This record gives sequence, structure tokens and C-alpha cells, in this order.
Amino acid sequence: MTAQIDPFHAIAISRLAHQLKAEGRSIIHMEFGQPSTGAPAAAIAAAHHVLDTDGMGYWESPALRARIVQHYRETYGVTVEEGRIILTCGASPALVLALLSAFSPGERVALARPGYVAYRNTLKALRMEPVEIACGADSGYQLTAAHLAALDPAPAGVIIASPANPTGTIIPADEMRAIAEVCRTRNIRIVSDEIYHGLSYIEPCRSILEFEPTALVVNSFSKYFSMVAWRLGWLLAPADLIASARAYVGNLFLTAPSLSQHAGLAAMDATAELDDHVEVYRRNRALLLEALPSLGLADIAPPDGAFYIYASVAHLTDDSLAFCMDLLRDTGVAIASGVDFDPVEGRRFIRISFAVSTAEVEEALSRLRPWFAARQ
Repeated sequence: MTAQIDPFHAIAISRLAHQLKAEGRSIIHMEFGQPSTGAPAAAIAAAHHVLDTDGMGYWESPALRARIVQHYRETYGVTVEEGRIILTCGASPALVLALLSAFSPGERVALARPGYVAYRNTLKALRMEPVEIACGADSGYQLTAAHLAALDPAPAGVIIASPANPTGTIIPADEMRAIAEVCRTRNIRIVSDEIYHGLSYIEPCRSILEFEPTALVVNSFSKYFSMVAWRLGWLLAPADLIASARAYVGNLFLTAPSLSQHAGLAAMDATAELDDHVEVYRRNRALLLEALPSLGLADIAPPDGAFYIYASVAHLTDDSLAFCMDLLRDTGVAIASGVDFDPVEGRRFIRISFAVSTAEVEEALSRLRPWFAARQ
């Protein structure tokens, strides 16, 4: 029997946005978690050079793996072996590899609700059982060690994300340490999605590897490195799962794009340019946090990192998907419905991405103010 998974509703919103744009409408895209900036200049220059000089082919860059090892040492004080790093066509295949390598069909894997739509649906597609744990404001919309300690029976695994999508919340270091301790005690394998690392506004992001060296880590060049379309990411797997993960990647995905690997290596040293992007997101975040309460959107998750605002619209609707469609048609501002991230409570939430220019945020707010005022 074919696995039944839910659609990604933000894609339908984006499809309507592009249709309206083709009709001549002015559209501001705040529905997807993708930077509006392009790859760093050094990455683009490296790609041009490679296109002119290298025929390329199936390949996994030893230099890029070594540079990622350096990144873990310098950023987190963690030493990892280069052989544990598998380069992938973005974070999505890395998640598939992590789940296939660590778990068997039928096994239970815990995750926070709200959470990224693909966690739940990828588990279902792989015939694993998602165990969604409702997480609200009292836990910062994040899983806690107490949540995991209370599960009976213990799940085979857990997916954590810090910063998280859709909320942007960060798991504090003490809580991450406690999660690692509970998981060791209860034999729960950890998969940590760290694709938003580098995008934090309150405190530095901490890698789960600082607390649990046997965890699987998923990461990507799409967010901080602003390389969405280059489809490049990596899985950092523990020693006991490397052979399995490499067998899966070779059969299911072959290799990451060679051109992207060359560009990604250059991007890792473009921190000055990339940190400028983070400052833009910081300004955008401040603008939204100041303005949204005047729109009636005061109940929001704390956006510690990433580039999202997750806000309640319970006082306005219990169908946030239709709400977002109406808002898009009326204002030209595309945002995401909470139903992608929380199939239970998400119909009363929206997610706004601020990974756009500051001018676009200001223009979006000028359109949203009268629209929301008419609905109070």
C-alpha cells in the first residue's frame, strides 16, 4: 500500500502567488524559507572558473569535507572525522539518509509539533511512525528532556531542530544537554536538523554534537550560505551508521552536484558577506516584532533564530490556509499557513518569512496594516 502523506500547502500558496505575478500583480514572497539573496560572490566566481576548466562528473569533494571538519572544530569545538561527512543534494536527501540508516520500518520517531512538514511526511513515506508531541509557549515550542522522559514506550529516535522551523526558537544549551542525557539513558537515537545555524539573534546556536557525539546531524548550504538553488547539504553520521548511509546515498542519490561542491567550498570562507545578510534579517525581525502587535498579532513564538515569525490568528480564523489565500489575493503578500507545520493547531497560525529585503518587509507591512485593521 502506498504511504499517505499530506501535501506541502505552502507550494499551493506560492503557485497562486506566481500566477498573480504573471497577471501583472506586485507580489512579495514571504511564504518560503529561502533567502532573497544569491550565493556569495566568491562562490559564483569559483563556479564560473570550474565551468570553464573542468568537465566535472560524479564526485565528492575531499576539500569540502575537510573544510566542514574545520567548521565543526572552529564553531563548536568538536572534532569529527572527515569520513563521517556525506555530501548530499541538499538537506532533504540528508534527512532521508539519516532516517533510513538509523531506523527500520515501523519504528517510532518523536518530533515536536509544530515542526517542519517534511519530518512527519518523510517518516510516513519511509513507513516509520511519527510520534508528534504538542509543544507550546511553555517549552518555547520545542521538545524538552521531560517530554522524552515521559514517552512510554521510548521511541527509537527523535528529530530535533534548533533553530526550528516554523518558530525560529532555539533550544538552550542546558536543555540540549538534558535531552542528550535522556536519550542516552533510554537508547533514543538523535537526528538534529541544524540547517539554520548561523542565523541567530539571541544566543549562539549549539550543535548536538557538543553533547552527544553519536547523533546524526543534517545541514545545508541553503539558509546561512544563501545557496538554495545549488542543492548542496551534508549528513554527519556516527561511525556505526556510515557504511549504511553511504550505501543508501550511492544507490538513491549518487553524489551532490560537482559544481555546487566547488562553489560551496568558496562560500564557507565568505563569512563577511554572509554575516551582512544576517544583519538584514536582524533588521527585518525587529521591524516585524515592532509592527505585528499593532496588526493584532501579539501571540507569537519567540524568533530566536532562522528567519520566521510564527503567529496566532485564532482571533481571526480557524482556517489559516484560506486566510493566507485571501490575504495573498487582496494584498499580494504571500505567507504560509500553519497547517503545514501543525496538523492539529496549525489552522489557527501563520508563518511569515523575513528572509527578504528590508524594503520588501516595509512594503508588506504597508499593505498588511489596512487589511488586518478591516478584520479586527
